[in-house]
Amino acid sequence: MPCQEPKFSIKLAETKEELRAAQRLRYRVFIEELGGNGPLVDHEARLELDRFDEFFDHLILIDEHNNGAVVGVYRLLRDDQAKLAGQYYSEDEYDLSVLANSGRRMMELGRSCLDPAYRGGVAMYHLWHGLARYVADYNIEILFGVASFHGSDVDQLAQPLSLLHHRHLAPEELRVRVHAAHFQPMDLIEENHLDRRAAMLQVPALIKAYLRLGGYVGEGAFVDHAFNTTDVCLVMDTARMKEKQKTIYTKGVTE
Repeated sequence: MPCQEPKFSIKLAETKEELRAAQRLRYRVFIEELGGNGPLVDHEARLELDRFDEFFDHLILIDEHNNGAVVGVYRLLRDDQAKLAGQYYSEDEYDLSVLANSGRRMMELGRSCLDPAYRGGVAMYHLWHGLARYVADYNIEILFGVASFHGSDVDQLAQPLSLLHHRHLAPEELRVRVHAAHFQPMDLIEENHLDRRAAMLQVPALIKAYLRLGGYVGEGAFVDHAFNTTDVCLVMDTARMKEKQKTIYTKGVTE
């Protein structure tokens, strides 16, 4: 735990040192904690990285009272940056053409994580507050990105995946879909046979938060054996967000 009350600041990573600090946090969470891996992961230096890092903006949450430690990360890829990268990160898993053809400004979110010592408090709200400012600055209209369940055993995740499919499937104009070669159906249990409470308890907190903000899920899941996750694609139309829902961005945050 932090040795004293945190003092948060948030910014985009501007230096190699700041980016490395973000990648070290990602390594602790996605590799050590969740058991993931990847072709460019640097285990010796304990850095989680991939070929997309150079194209993304990296939003970092810093605790000034903890020697300036990076304690939270969001990775952001606008549509203009995706053109430079040649694709969005999640295009390896999902067909995004329904969003790309909308003509609206898009941004992909990814690699969201917090240091374990800062979970359950206001740290995530500070990170969302920074995200909200970024969205406003760039007039982003559609947010999307892959979010993950830990583990790749779909049978163990049948309840929450089915709940998301039956209750939170995106409308047609926002409904991205897993590529056919990797399509994992999510409607594994009929809706009237769901234990909704048990199912929701299995849904990760970050996914629940996006749903509260008015987010939806795309069609189908992607089982990522290398990263030891089962992925769903979350999509959020900022125009559909209600004012009450928008307060989730800034709850607990003071200027």
